[in-house]
Amino acid sequence: MSSTPSFRAFRIHNDAAGYRAGIEKLQLDDLAAGEVVIKVAHSSVNYKDALAGTGKGKILRQYPMNGGIDVAGYVVASADHRYREGDAVLCTGSGLSETRDGGYSEYARLQAEWIIPLPAGLTLRESMIIGTAGFTAALSLYRMEQNEQHPDLGPVVVTGATGGVGSLAIAILSKAGYEAHAITGKVEQFDWLIGLGAKQCIARKELYWGQRPLETSRWAGAIDNVGSEMLAGLTRVIHPYGNIASCGLAGGHDLATTVMPFIIRGVSLLGIASSGTARPTRERVWERLAGDWKPAGLDTICTREITLDQLPDVFDGMLAGGSLGRTLVNIG
Repeated sequence: MSSTPSFRAFRIHNDAAGYRAGIEKLQLDDLAAGEVVIKVAHSSVNYKDALAGTGKGKILRQYPMNGGIDVAGYVVASADHRYREGDAVLCTGSGLSETRDGGYSEYARLQAEWIIPLPAGLTLRESMIIGTAGFTAALSLYRMEQNEQHPDLGPVVVTGATGGVGSLAIAILSKAGYEAHAITGKVEQFDWLIGLGAKQCIARKELYWGQRPLETSRWAGAIDNVGSEMLAGLTRVIHPYGNIASCGLAGGHDLATTVMPFIIRGVSLLGIASSGTARPTRERVWERLAGDWKPAGLDTICTREITLDQLPDVFDGMLAGGSLGRTLVNIG
């Protein structure tokens, strides 16, 4: 594969000439080391990708590097016995576009340990509509259920519900038998969220958490993409022994709360760090995503399909809060 013709990639630089990113022609030897080479079919756009691609977040640990924390495609060469030419595979997180070249490239060279064989029940396209966003949402529910969350306890609320993680969380919760409630600032998307399975939609501007350390409880659990004041408010209104999965910080990284929800109601705050999830857990979550948790309406959740050349425009809109659902990047 070292003689593979040059291919296109979205490459990010930060050097004496400044921070810049764009399409470049590369050779395979330009990529980070790895045991498996794939011909990329699809990737996706996550908030983290927008931060990396614009330089508005410190995501990359070294430069230059290809962007894209998600990738799916077909194996074209492998030095690892677990993967053969033609195998359909995917990889999310796992250092992509942080410490090694990511998925915004016609070819990717990956470490075998982080590659997941495409589970039966998913196409490569579906796997990237789900991508890191859906994996994060599913990992949130997986961790909550490990801590004895179940549908009979009551509804689970999702914040930032129109984004990638949020919309997929609504769909996954509904598929798993939960009553899903949605909090969003985009009231014009209430009908869209109901179509994904939300039983109740709440406008962010109409929320009032109260000022006491504990207020009347409203939900049995939460998947929070926002952080800051939103997460602090949620701690005060979760039923006894409910779980809050914290998986995002769109509203800020600070958290001003008290210990009262945790020591009086037994509320659990679960941190969701999807990028470095251990392989056995990663495999189990992807099997659920391909099976009983497979989100309905993936074509509805995928609101936009783009090419490598269109990435910069999408990044700016996402950081400005203008994204809805998932953006698929068609590469192969």
